[in-house]
Amino acid sequence: MKFKNKLSAILASVVLMASACDSFLDVNENPNNPEDAPISGLMTNSTYETALNIFRGGSATSNYVQYLASPNPGSSSDIMDPSDFSGTWFSLYNVMTDLDVIIKKSEENGANHYKGAAQILMALNLGMTVDFFGDVPFSQSFNFETVTPAYDDDQELYGRVLELLDEGIANLQGQTSISMGNDDFIYQGNVANWIKFGNTLKARFLLHTKGTSAYSESELLAAVNAGFTSSNDDASVSFFEQRFNPWAQVAINNSNLLLGGWISEQFVEALDGTSYPTVDPRLPLMIGTTDEGEFVGTVNGAGRGNAPEQGARSTLIPGQFYTSTQSPILIATFAELKFIEAEAALQNDRARAYSAYLAGIEAHMDMLGVSDAEKASYLADPSVSMGAANLTLADIMKEKWVALFLHPETWNDARRFDYSYKNMTLPENLNPDLNGQYIRRLAYPDSEVSRNGDNVPSVTLLDRIWWNQ
Repeated sequence: MKFKNKLSAILASVVLMASACDSFLDVNENPNNPEDAPISGLMTNSTYETALNIFRGGSATSNYVQYLASPNPGSSSDIMDPSDFSGTWFSLYNVMTDLDVIIKKSEENGANHYKGAAQILMALNLGMTVDFFGDVPFSQSFNFETVTPAYDDDQELYGRVLELLDEGIANLQGQTSISMGNDDFIYQGNVANWIKFGNTLKARFLLHTKGTSAYSESELLAAVNAGFTSSNDDASVSFFEQRFNPWAQVAINNSNLLLGGWISEQFVEALDGTSYPTVDPRLPLMIGTTDEGEFVGTVNGAGRGNAPEQGARSTLIPGQFYTSTQSPILIATFAELKFIEAEAALQNDRARAYSAYLAGIEAHMDMLGVSDAEKASYLADPSVSMGAANLTLADIMKEKWVALFLHPETWNDARRFDYSYKNMTLPENLNPDLNGQYIRRLAYPDSEVSRNGDNVPSVTLLDRIWWNQ
């Protein structure tokens, strides 16, 4: 608690000073300009806001992958309308603006560990931005010489993401003039964990390229080998009494009839024994029941029908692993890395793939606090422990989908996997412009179109990110 209180005090004292200007396009003089902020304050804000960007991304995509469903029929989030994600766009660029300043200040002061951590966070935030939108501004985004920055090619930006990760890892492995500490909300200055984090992210982004000429299985598995070795290495930001976990706030708001966090029927039926042969013991640790003690989901796009506002459908509820006020936002986990390894190794080393697949399940179950008996029973079911010879990509993707609950990375998986999860169907009242197909990207924000419209690419929601052709 003392450490959390200290982190809270640090955040409260620097968040205004360290926050970037409202957008990377604002060229007016700003008394809170990040170039006047100390590097430690910028790191505090960047680590904290990066975690919130994971939440913001998950909020944008959780209906698309049918973790969540709207209680209202025809909700734009459910039916895959071209929603305006200006807030998410600005949040991503605000963090990248701060990170750009950290990198420059670190170069001036020989603070290589700060520089390395900032490069890893820059790669993560840039990679998420590309995964959401495709071509985006980057090369002209932080010099403030233009209010209409050019858009860079998404495939070229992916190369930059991987370069940033390699550069960040190298800088963390070298000497530094200034050491990180409690101003780093993710690892509190643990450089070894930052290096593992960089390699884990490298494995994540390399996996996106599978099926393209840029993919290298050996390079990906080398990154896995240098990545997380247990759940103790997970990259996360924990919250504190003064600042609630945002998913906890969604659950609290829903209990107060500000409706949100309703669970999709698809997710419930994937874990309750309907779509798969065995009941998953993680279900009661992840979502709530109805007043009758049952798990009942909401059909995406259809809304709650005649159901009341409370008690008849499963929702996120306060106090569980993902929704306690001080729960962590998970940025990257050992469980995710094991599923990455399983997918990468499946074609040429089935024994390694199967071992990693089982380890991913166990890591997530241990994270949630599943009992040893329930874990053993689930893993003993032949539909789960099918043996290396019978393991399929669908098996891996299903378990990864469960383990990455509410995380935006699952939308990348869903698009790569062509949304082929068992029994997943298109939402009712689907946006007719999608022609009976699933969404493939986010629309560019209205705010960006209005101020930089000459550079914004003309795309539809069906146009694919470069790695998803």
